[in-house]
Amino acid sequence: MTPTIQIELERKILYGLSCEWETALWVLNHDYRERMIKPLFSLRDLKSTWGSWSGRLGEIRLSRRLVMDHPWYAVKEVLLHEMAHQLAEQVLDATDARPHGEAFMKACHLLRANPKASGSYRLLMDPMHRDAEDPNDRILIRIKKLFALAQSRNLHEAEAAMLKAHELIAKYNIDRMTLERKRNYFSIFLTKPALRQSRDIYHLANLIQTFYFVQGIWVPAYVVEKGKMGRVLEITGTRQNIAMAGYVYDFVNRFIEMEWDGYNRRKRLNRHRKTDFSVGIIEGFRHKLTGINGKKGHPSDTRDLVTIEDRHLKEYVAYKYPRTASFSRAAAGQDPGVIEDGMEIGKKLILHRGISEKKSGKKPLIGYSSFFQ
Repeated sequence: MTPTIQIELERKILYGLSCEWETALWVLNHDYRERMIKPLFSLRDLKSTWGSWSGRLGEIRLSRRLVMDHPWYAVKEVLLHEMAHQLAEQVLDATDARPHGEAFMKACHLLRANPKASGSYRLLMDPMHRDAEDPNDRILIRIKKLFALAQSRNLHEAEAAMLKAHELIAKYNIDRMTLERKRNYFSIFLTKPALRQSRDIYHLANLIQTFYFVQGIWVPAYVVEKGKMGRVLEITGTRQNIAMAGYVYDFVNRFIEMEWDGYNRRKRLNRHRKTDFSVGIIEGFRHKLTGINGKKGHPSDTRDLVTIEDRHLKEYVAYKYPRTASFSRAAAGQDPGVIEDGMEIGKKLILHRGISEKKSGKKPLIGYSSFFQ
């Protein structure tokens, strides 16, 4: 990267931090917002921490390595942590000599910040990949074995294994909800921040929220390459469910890419029809999971299982985002024929342990593949 490009990129990132700081304040009450003074922002070659707050200089410093080498949700997580230090000092009049004392913990609660997101904190994707599940959990072991069986060349065997795996995913989560055991929830960006998201992504987001025990919400996020605030799909859930939902998101998108290549070579359509084709595949896969297509061997109780709500997850998301609004998008200019073709292909989609590099000609799925390792 040339010095000129580096300087321009850092300028955009610093502006993004300013935008994110302003957006994060809206979770606070009016009095607290008014008393927060907008700080300076800087990028530093920090060695032992991801960020720091200097009350004397009125400055939030973030690690250059953090913003250059990690996803934006990790940058936001550290930014919120440093904002909590600022809130504790400027608004809550922290008198505790400990940097992570009582006032700081209260500030973290008010800002929905992670009190651990500093120092030697392992950014979320790192512990999520390594600790996604208990290696001794029998149900998770069976789920992974079933997804391995779903690679079978016998289509009936593969489909039965995949559907049984989904039945166990539901059972796994419902058992834990029934026991009312405390669960730790985490949030992660599932999509890239963008000024506009395509219609098929909304369909895929809905499918993942319906079947994989995570809750999705579109949140403001800075789009570095555009230098503007956009939106991103954030999912919240347990580490296990985030890993599973993320894997499904990657898998379905890769499947769509492969199927579209062949379909479009035959049809020679414009790029706008790819969205219709993608929506069709996603909805076809939904029909398979809900049994709408009437296939024999579908677990009879899966539909009932997935309708049970995780009350604690709902409460956590309500705490994290106390002010939300619903919105809808008009779907104009669709091609019903392309959607129908996509649905027929989607009904044949069999989720399994991975798409091989040899078969797809592309890199294997890596984002959440540790769920199956």
